[in-house]
Order: sequence, then structure tokens, then C-alpha cells
Amino acid sequence: MAEVLSQSQIDALLNSMQGSGSDGEQEEKQAEKKPEYKKYDFYSPKKFTKDKLKMVQGIYENYARIVSSRLNAILRVSSEIEVLAVEEQRYYEFSNGLSDSDIIMLSNLKLPDEAKNPPMIVHINQILMVNMIDRMLGGLGNDMDIDASYTYTDIELSLYQRVMDYVLGATGDAWNNYIKLSLGETRLEENPSLFQDISLDETVVIVMLKVRMDQVDGLISVCIPGNLLANIFSIIDKRKSTQSEYTQDADRARAAIMQKIKDSALTVSADLGDAKVSLRDVYGLKVGDVLDLNKPKNTPVSVFVDEEPWFTGNVGIHKKSVAIKIQKRIDSEEDEENQQPEDAEASDVASDQAEQANE
Repeated sequence: MAEVLSQSQIDALLNSMQGSGSDGEQEEKQAEKKPEYKKYDFYSPKKFTKDKLKMVQGIYENYARIVSSRLNAILRVSSEIEVLAVEEQRYYEFSNGLSDSDIIMLSNLKLPDEAKNPPMIVHINQILMVNMIDRMLGGLGNDMDIDASYTYTDIELSLYQRVMDYVLGATGDAWNNYIKLSLGETRLEENPSLFQDISLDETVVIVMLKVRMDQVDGLISVCIPGNLLANIFSIIDKRKSTQSEYTQDADRARAAIMQKIKDSALTVSADLGDAKVSLRDVYGLKVGDVLDLNKPKNTPVSVFVDEEPWFTGNVGIHKKSVAIKIQKRIDSEEDEENQQPEDAEASDVASDQAEQANE
């Protein structure tokens, strides 16, 4: 005969079953809410702070707006570009995502300090670039069936270069609020695995831009070497510190400016005179001939500083070398005032001569 449970035993059994079920649900919820932490590699610490990366993100958000307007003009289609991520990685993270059929664009940036830096790398994935080229050639630019092994023809490579010129041309405008830089030499690299100017373990900052062009979505990847970006940030920081020197004490602003520029190299030249010679005479010139500069012997000469007239002086000899003794500083305002009476006298003489001729 089966054992019959009492009411209290039945209630205890039901409560235990309900409790076990709720515990299971709570465990599942806890497992779902468990946060995921990103592992930090202490062997390769981060080189740039979050503030620096946020600055880069703001710069490339402005860059995305400029490039979007340029692509709309050349492709005659509405396109939208947004910044997906700005991450600090190792270069192999970027190179591993490229295949042998991909093409990268290498661009050297000219910085104010004229230092030599590794080139910036820009890559546009194939499905987006092929449809851009199709639009430039008059097509619809909506082909989604492009194999990863697709190779570019010579004509497509030429158009690839033109599209990249439009894309890279906005770099200087995007950085303009922070630093004055310009594009140097650019070249296409058809085999990314042969590019070895950047070591695989070197720190880089990768900017991912998502492009929506009609029915096609694609990515533009910008890889900025760590050495290049560190040099840019150092120039920006120096400029900020210099500006703070000017704002702290306005009386010392002139001295601070002169302290910064006093070691600049300037070209100083003297204009001895001008002469107009016919081609026949130039053809017959030989050693020993004399050219008349149409100036008296002791006439002062003009001294130029970087092609700007600053002084007048007399030619002489100093320690067995030809030299110029500075006599006077050229002031444009004074020169204009001096020229006005001369012009007035000349006009009076001309009017007198005209009256005499009429009589």
C-alpha cells in the first residue's frame, strides 16, 4: 500500500519545488547581468589616455562630415559616414584583418616640426570601393555580390587613387583646429604583407568609419602609427603651454614671442640694381664684359629680409669682404608720405606743360 502524505508534507514539498525554481531563475538572471570585463595586458600598457582618444574621435567625427560631403559631390549619391570606434591596438590587429587582395593607401603627413614619421595607412574594404568606382563610371553602385578574391584592374587602380585623394584631402581640414598639417607623398600598396615600415608589435590607433552609400555599407579604416600620433600630441601640448605663457602676463608677451622665434633662420639679401639687356646682348656676353646697373656710384642699396625690404645701406668693404653698412630702416608709412609730395609735384609739372602746349 502506497504511503499517503499528510497535508503539511504536501505543502512542504510544494514550497521546496517553488523555491528551487525561483533559485534557478535568479541564477539565470544573475548570469545574464554579470558584467564582462576587458583584460588589461600589463606587458604592453596603453600609450594614450582616454582624453587623447576622445580628442581623436572628435577630430574624425569632423573628418567624417567633410568626407561625406565630398563623396556626395563626386559620386552623386547621398552617403552617411559615422565613427564606429577609436581604439589603441597593436599593428598586427590591423594587418591581420587584411587579405592579399586588399589595397592600402600610405600617406606621409607633414608636421610643423618637419620630423620624419611613419606613414598613415587608410584602407577601404572592397565592396565599398568597387561600388564607388562603379558610380564614378556611371553605374548604379549597388552590387553586393563581390567575392573576397576580387582583383582590381589598372583602370580601377587609377580610379582608386583618385577616390583616396578625395578621402585623404580632408585630413588637414579635420586637424586644423589643433595643428597645422598637410599631406605629403601618397602611394598605393597592392600587397599589404610587404609593407614593413611599422613593426607588428608597434602601438597604433585604429579609427573605424562606417559608410552608408545608397544600398551599400562599408568600412574605412584609418591606422595612425603611435610615433606619429605621439609627435602630433607633443606639438599640440607645446602650443598650449606657449599660449598659457602669453595669457598669464600680457606685458611679457612680446618677450615670450621673441624668445620662441629668435633662433629662426632668415635670408638677408641686397639689391645692387637692375638692368634691361636684349637677348642679342645676353647671347654675346663673355667674361670681362660690364653691365650698367643704371645707378650712381654711391647710391644706397636696399637690404631685403626674406624678400621683404627692411633697410637701406651703402656698399663697402669689411675685413677684405664686400659688406653693406646699414643706414636707415625702411618704413612703408613714411615712404608713402614722402612719395605723396613728389607725386603732387610731378602732377603740377605735367599740368604746366599741358597748359603751355595748349597756348
